[in-house]
Amino acid sequence: MAKSKPRVKVPKTADAGEIITIKTLISHQMESGQRKDKKTGELIPRKIINNFKAAFNGTVVFETVIEPAVSSNPYIQFKVKVPESGEFKFTWTDDDGSVYETAKKIKVG
Repeated sequence: MAKSKPRVKVPKTADAGEIITIKTLISHQMESGQRKDKKTGELIPRKIINNFKAAFNGTVVFETVIEPAVSSNPYIQFKVKVPESGEFKFTWTDDDGSVYETAKKIKVG
């Protein structure tokens, strides 16, 4: 499997108290653990992104548990109110303990 790569869209600027939309996508195969390898007949081990968390200036503003039924390359969109300038930190956690992170800044005027 290729290395998981997160992509995030956050507006560069916003007004104080504005509700913004954040869009995230991570390239990930999301193997459910229910398919069999065609050559060996053995089950392919489960490997999914099982948790997504978004924090703004250190405070978690959105979090979700992701289940095996989610398709590959999970897309998550949510809204959040931004009171001040700062940084969003996005974290995806995989079944095997792998953590994928990225961050985006926003300027509030």
